[in-house]
Amino acid sequence: MQAKNGDNVKVHYTGKLTDGTQFDSSAGREPLGFTVGAGQMIKGFDAAIPGMAVGDKKTVNIPAADAYGEKNPEAIIDFPKENVPVDMVLEPGMPLTLTNQYGQPVPVVVIEVKEDVIILDANHHLAGEELVFDIELVSIN
Repeated sequence: MQAKNGDNVKVHYTGKLTDGTQFDSSAGREPLGFTVGAGQMIKGFDAAIPGMAVGDKKTVNIPAADAYGEKNPEAIIDFPKENVPVDMVLEPGMPLTLTNQYGQPVPVVVIEVKEDVIILDANHHLAGEELVFDIELVSIN
């Protein structure tokens, strides 16, 4: 039996950048479950599953466009320094969480601290990256 769109599957995976740096893995955890083709996974990962049988393993390279997208220049934000608590020390590379107009958290990273503003990057931390996944299909339900 081969996996197809609409199947509920479980996979083990390891995600890496093209330089070999690992950013995520299911090793030592329960396998990841999702519905194939339902948009629950990044596009390139989802597209790798149809045609796999239980026990199959594969490695897929996923271009940024089919992963977390390219870096969006509109997601670089000038945040007024006056809105930051006086005692808060900000440095480039520091992760922060803002709240959008709907009350939802928005993770950002400090890029630069200027006199009047802090430059923040709200892109996903893997945006603009080609990703490499080692995938093993564990079950099809």
